[in-house]
Parts: sequence; structure tokens; C-alpha cells
Amino acid sequence: MKRFFKNFFDQINVIGQCRKYNLPLRQCPQFLFLVMGNVNVVAMITAYFVGIRYDSDPEKLMLVVISLATAIFIISFIIVRSFEQLAEANRLKTEFVNIVSHQIRSPLTNLKWIVEILTSGILGNAEKKQTEYFKILKENLERMQKLVSELLTVSRIEATKLILKKENFFLQNIANDLVKEFEPISKSSNVKIKTDFADKTPQVNGDPFQVLQVLENLLYNAVRYIGFASGDIARGKEPGEVLVKIYGKGRFVFCEVIDNGIGIPKEDQKYIFQKFFRADNVRRYQTGGSGLGLYIAKNIIDHSGGKIGFTSCQGKGTTFWFKLPAATNKKM
Repeated sequence: MKRFFKNFFDQINVIGQCRKYNLPLRQCPQFLFLVMGNVNVVAMITAYFVGIRYDSDPEKLMLVVISLATAIFIISFIIVRSFEQLAEANRLKTEFVNIVSHQIRSPLTNLKWIVEILTSGILGNAEKKQTEYFKILKENLERMQKLVSELLTVSRIEATKLILKKENFFLQNIANDLVKEFEPISKSSNVKIKTDFADKTPQVNGDPFQVLQVLENLLYNAVRYIGFASGDIARGKEPGEVLVKIYGKGRFVFCEVIDNGIGIPKEDQKYIFQKFFRADNVRRYQTGGSGLGLYIAKNIIDHSGGKIGFTSCQGKGTTFWFKLPAATNKKM
């Protein structure tokens, strides 16, 4: 009996159930059931008063009210139960991704450490062919680590546990360091990365590490896909170009990543920030990529009090932009 009452009170604890499923109140099945219950009561009262006006037979009136209430209750129960099953499946999926990602991260780190030892020469010089294989193995390990990191970030976002450690910093400094890191990749891809930072641009307020992830993802996409553009760039006769612009405007600092790559088809643009989505023209050229980067970027910027968007023309290029709140009036 004690267990029965405990389960009963757990079920009527709307806030507790919503926290269990990591859902906002308006999307919680128990809250929806509560709303439908109130609708049922209002429907019963309305049916009663309408019935009194047109028919004075109390037995007939009571039958109509009870039938209406029963029908609404059954419909409400079916709808809420369906939502509850979906919420439970989503919760289990998030927990599964989180657990598996954590379990995979440690072996990947160990494998990467072993490969670095083998390529360092500490255990003796490897043959040229072996070195090439080690390089391929290291690149694939890095890709897997990136995917695991993205899955963990998505899991935190869906569980509303994405923690942002906000502080004031110059976005230009992050962009400069990132452009330097991308030099080997950009050269191998025949892409020139340029910067255009406006004078007296203020600091931004946000999490530097998370904002770095956003900018890194936008820059990586621009460099990776720019070689697929139509015309001479696709044939490698002239280098592609990526421009990183940062400037202050009003109460925000804007960052734009402009490329002359393959662009995004118009019919795909409305899905671009969805999980696992990749445009048709990207899949045609290359199968790599998880389709999580832009979803993560949007959530980081939204949680930082900013906004992210893009403009694109297929075959001509894309401009991704985001804005973050300016921290102070301090100038660079």
C-alpha cells in the first residue's frame, strides 16, 4: 500500500515528472494531462448548462454529460500516454548516447596516445609506409574523438545541462589563433583565409571555449567545402577564399565567415540547423561529417544570448554569421 501511494504521488507530481524527462513544462505529458483534465471539467459544466436550456430531462442530461466526459477522458489518456512513451524513449536515447560516448572516449584517448608514441621515434624509427599508416590511424582517431565530443555536447544540450562559463573576452583574439591553426589545412585545400577586424570592437560576454567551438566549426565547414565549388576553384586553378569579419554594431559584436564555396541549395536551407542534417550537394561530394556541428553552434549561441544565421547562393558561396552581447565599452 505504501508503494502504491508513493507511485500515485510521483505520477501527480508534475514538476518532478517534467524533470525526469528533461522537458519544459509545456511539453511535459503530465502537465498536458492536467490541462486536458481542466478542459474536461469545463466541457462538462458547459454541456450541463446548455442541456438545461434545451432539455429539462435530468436523466437524459446526465447521460449526455457523462458520455461527453468519458469520451474526452479516453481521448486525453490516449494522447498523453503516447506523449509519455515518446518522452521516455527520448530520455533513454539521451542516456544511451551519453553512456556510450563516455565509454568510447577513454579507449580512443589511449589509442591516440599509443599512436603518438609510435610516431615519435622513442621506440625506434618507423618505416615510411608504417608512418603513413600511423598518420591515417591518427587522423581517424581524431575524427572519432570529435564525433564523441559532439555527441556528448548534444546530450548535454538535450538534457538542458550545457554549462556556459561566461566571461569577457575579445573575439578577435580567438579568431586570430584559430586562423593560424587552420593554415596547414587551408594550404592543403588551396584556400586562402583572410581576416577583417574593425577597429575599436568591444569585448563580448560568453564562454570562450564554447564560442571557439562555434567559430572552429564554421571555419572548418568553409575550408572543407570550398574546394567543391563550381568553375575554376573546383578544378584547382585558383585558390578559394574565406573571409572572417568581426565588428561591433549596437549592443552586439558580429562575426561573419564568408566563403566562395558550393553554397547551400535553397530547398535545404530551412533544415540547416537540424541535427544530423547534411545538404544534398555536400553528400554528393563527400560522405564525411556528422551533421551535428551547426546544431551545436546554434544552441551555444542561443544559450549565450546571441543569434546565428546565414545567407547562401548555390554555386557562389555562403556567409554564416553570429552575434554575441557586447560586454563593456572597452575598446581594443
